[in-house]
Amino acid sequence: MLPATFKLCAGISYRHLHNMSGLKRQAAIAIVQELNKFAFSRPGPSKWISQVRRRSSLLSSRLEENLFNESEMFYIKQGEEALQKSLNILGEQGDWKTETVMDNGDKVLSKMLPDVGKVFRLEVVVDQPLDCVYSELVERMEQMGDWNPSVKEVKILQRIGSDTVITHETAAATPGNIVGPRDFVSVRCSKRRGSTCILAGMATTYAGMPEQKGVIRAENGPTCMVLRPLKGDPSQTKLTWLLSIDLKGWLPKTLLNQVLSQTQVDFAKHLRNHLTTSSAARQALSC
Repeated sequence: MLPATFKLCAGISYRHLHNMSGLKRQAAIAIVQELNKFAFSRPGPSKWISQVRRRSSLLSSRLEENLFNESEMFYIKQGEEALQKSLNILGEQGDWKTETVMDNGDKVLSKMLPDVGKVFRLEVVVDQPLDCVYSELVERMEQMGDWNPSVKEVKILQRIGSDTVITHETAAATPGNIVGPRDFVSVRCSKRRGSTCILAGMATTYAGMPEQKGVIRAENGPTCMVLRPLKGDPSQTKLTWLLSIDLKGWLPKTLLNQVLSQTQVDFAKHLRNHLTTSSAARQALSC
């Protein structure tokens, strides 16, 4: 009965798609997103789940074409492009060179890519469940400057649908001002697929945030964070961060590599400290 209902909903939506407007379209998008979440959350999807996934995916793309304008669709597709490129890079197993290994097991790897340059890969385990980590990195991203000294400010310039945002990030000054003031304008795409969360992004342009006087507009991407529950212990989260960045200006490569790898190590430390403090505060309030 449930499979038939999903198929019927999808089929009816095709015929009435072009008659939808306003809240009706938004409601339809929400239904499709719930179908996708349900489909991806099922282990070993059966045939009917696969059929619903294909139908809902097609329906979602058709609805998005009507729900979003041309400019918004450009950013949505750019975010999805960043996600796909990042996953392709992470999927390449060979030629990763070890940059740093910490006593707690945190490590930074790197490799050279012909069309991208040098990319860095942080692999850590965080002693907090996935939902807590996801909330800090996605739902409360504008508060990142409160706990990460490498970030001065993160501001959401525009939200597009439930998965895509355009952000402006200002980097904090480095010790000794080795790297001068930098800022970034990025499109970010977040996806949840079952027990895996993917946060991807890349540099973009945005009319409402032109380059600032005295600040170098750097570019990142494709970049990506992948969050998964630690195998055998879902109370912990495996975090993989792919970092690809062009700080612009003239900087020696040896210095640049050192700064970027250290930035990833520091990020893991500050994230852990913040999550531990937040968890302790929540427990105190519940007592």
